[in-house]
Amino acid sequence: MIKRLLATALLLAALTACGTTPSAAGVRLDAALVTPVDVTLTWHDDGPAPAGHVVEYATHQDGPYTTLGFVPPAQTSYRHQNLMPNTTFYYRVRPYYGPASDTVDVTLPPGAYDDEAHADDQAWAAPSTEPGRNQATQPIRRPATATSGAPTNLAATVMNDNGIRLTWVDHARDEDGYLMEIKAAGAEDFQVVQVMDPRVNSCGVVTLPDEKRATYRVRAFYYGGPSTVAHATTGDAPAGPG
Repeated sequence: MIKRLLATALLLAALTACGTTPSAAGVRLDAALVTPVDVTLTWHDDGPAPAGHVVEYATHQDGPYTTLGFVPPAQTSYRHQNLMPNTTFYYRVRPYYGPASDTVDVTLPPGAYDDEAHADDQAWAAPSTEPGRNQATQPIRRPATATSGAPTNLAATVMNDNGIRLTWVDHARDEDGYLMEIKAAGAEDFQVVQVMDPRVNSCGVVTLPDEKRATYRVRAFYYGGPSTVAHATTGDAPAGPG
């Protein structure tokens, strides 16, 4: 089942002790062990205003790093919970930038998700590049042309009672990829639900129960430089009951 797909190529970016490795990055990251197996990350970004931040971790300082999540620009902390005891974890945060499309509102028909009913019919959800939807001429890393590189003609097709497919026209020529973002009815912020390769202009998503009514957009994005690397070493596992 394709749900909350984070493309592998984009996921991998290439109470005892805590610390931070110095860096010239604009994002300062700190890690604090708040229980023997829980780490809280906090950061401060002195750089240009981003579209959001990517939180990543590794078990070796040089990586490979794996994405924990994409968070909105106002969020400046993240809790990594229930970690392996007596292990050092390394963290970094990367800002990301890039223009977003206009939004589209989607209301899905009633019906709970049924794994068995949808087991074989989700080829439509795979990210793809459709002919005629690529006009990739605008650099999004230059302020003068970034807005012109935003995706256009965003359209949503309801595929079933829990799935939609989005299509758009790609104008960016130097993006690191595309993000699908969703804001469920009543939610405060958009959340990233799909990470796609460059040049993709079609992708589907299987929704969660609280996303029957939601607003969608897609973003051509690129990564900024990584933060300082922070680390924390977990302690012994908490004793079980009894």
